[in-house]
Amino acid sequence: MITGSSNPSTAAARAKARKRNLIDRTRLRQLIQQTPEQLAISVADSGYRAEIDIYAAKHSGSDLIEVALTQNLENELVSVLKVCTGKLKEQVRIYAERFTYQNAKTVLRAISTKASVEDVAHAVLPVENECNTSWLNIISNSESLSEASELMKKFPLSKAFTKLDADAPLSEYEDALDRHYFEKALASVNDKDVADKFLRKHLQMEIDHRNIINLFESHNMGLSSENIRNILLDGGKLIPTAQLNNAANTDDDGVLDILRRSSRFDCNGLEEALKEAKNLRTLDPVVMWLHGREKKDLTRMSYLHPLSALPVIHYISLKVQEVTDLRLIVRGVTAGLSAEVLEAHIL
Repeated sequence: MITGSSNPSTAAARAKARKRNLIDRTRLRQLIQQTPEQLAISVADSGYRAEIDIYAAKHSGSDLIEVALTQNLENELVSVLKVCTGKLKEQVRIYAERFTYQNAKTVLRAISTKASVEDVAHAVLPVENECNTSWLNIISNSESLSEASELMKKFPLSKAFTKLDADAPLSEYEDALDRHYFEKALASVNDKDVADKFLRKHLQMEIDHRNIINLFESHNMGLSSENIRNILLDGGKLIPTAQLNNAANTDDDGVLDILRRSSRFDCNGLEEALKEAKNLRTLDPVVMWLHGREKKDLTRMSYLHPLSALPVIHYISLKVQEVTDLRLIVRGVTAGLSAEVLEAHIL
C-alpha cells in the first residue's frame, strides 16, 4: 500500500459537501409520483443535467435517464479519487474498485445472453464514455466466456479466472469475480491503521451478508451442500471460514443457530425479515434488512473517524444508493408499479 502524503481533512470536507447535494427522501417520494416524461426533467434538475444533455440526442425516456445515471456515477468516482492522495487514496480505491468488477460482470452477462454490443452500448455501458471502450471491445471480439476472460488479461481482475474450466457457466465466473475482489481487498488492509481496521470489518460484514443471502437462496433452490460451499466466500466474521462447511450442510434454522453465536448480530431482526420473505416468497426483505445494516455501519464509521478515508467511502456508498434508487424509480414508474411498491423498496 502506498504510504505517501494523505489529505484526510480536504477529502473529508469535499465528501461532506457532496453529501449535501444528494437527493433526500422527501424528494425521492416526489419523484415516485411523477410520470415517465416528468422524470427526465426532474432528474436533470437534481444534479444530472450535464449527463442528460450529453445523451439527449441519442436517447429518450427511461433509456436517457439510465445512461445519464451511469455516466454521472462514473464521473463522480473519478472525481472523488482525484481529490484523494497517498494512503487515503489507496483506501478509497479498495472500496471503489468493486465497480470495475461490476463492469466485468456486465460484459460476461452480455456474452452469455448473446446481447449485441449495440444494445449494451445503448443501455448499460454508454459508448460516449471512453472508459467503456475496452469493455465494449471485449463484447465485440468474444464468442464465449473463456474468450472474454482471455481478453481481460490486461485487467488485474483477470486472475480471478485462472482456476475456471473453459466451459464454466456464467455463475462460476461471477462467483470467481466476487471471491477475487474480496480476497484482494482484505489483503490490502491491515489492523494497524484505524481506517484500514474499520474498512476490513466492513468488508467482512459484506462477505457475511453475501453468504447469508447465498445460503438462503441455495436452500430455496435445493442445491447440494457441495454446490453451496463452492459459492460461499471466505473471510467473514459471523460465519468464519472454518464454519462454512457446517453452514453449507445445514438448513435455514442451522444458519440462524450459527449466527446466534455472535452477541453483536441482531438475529431476531433477521428472523423477522426471513419470516416476511417466506410469506412474500421473495428474499427481498432479507436483502433490504442486511443492506440497512451495511448502511448503518458505514454511517457510524464515518462519524467515528471524520478525518480518514471513511467519510469519503461513506459518500461513495450514498451516491451509489442514490443512483440505484433513481434507477428503481425510473424502471418502476415506466413499468407502471404503484408508489407503495416503489416506496417499500427505496425508503
